[in-house]
Amino acid sequence: MALDPTDVRKIAELARLEISDSELTIYTHSLAQILDLVGQMNVVDTTGISPMAHPSDSPLRLRQDLVTEQDHREGFQKIAPATESGLYLVPKVIE
Repeated sequence: MALDPTDVRKIAELARLEISDSELTIYTHSLAQILDLVGQMNVVDTTGISPMAHPSDSPLRLRQDLVTEQDHREGFQKIAPATESGLYLVPKVIE
C-alpha cells in the first residue's frame, strides 16, 4: 500500500505524535513496509486453521500448590507495638 507524507502526518496527528520533517520520510517508508507485510499475510489461505490464543500452543507447566513457608504470625504478634484479637493496631492518621 502506498502512503504519502500527508497520510503519515494525519496518522501522527490522530495518534498525538509529533514527527519532524526528517523523521517523516523514515516513518512513511516504515509504515508502507508494515502495510505491505499485512497485505501479504491477508493473501494466505487460512481456511481450516483454528485461531490460537498464543503462538506457543503448548500448555503451561504448573507446580504443585504446596505450603513452603512456616507460619510466623505468633512471633510477629509478640514483637508488634500493639495488637488486639490477632490484629495489628496502628495510630489513627485521618481525622
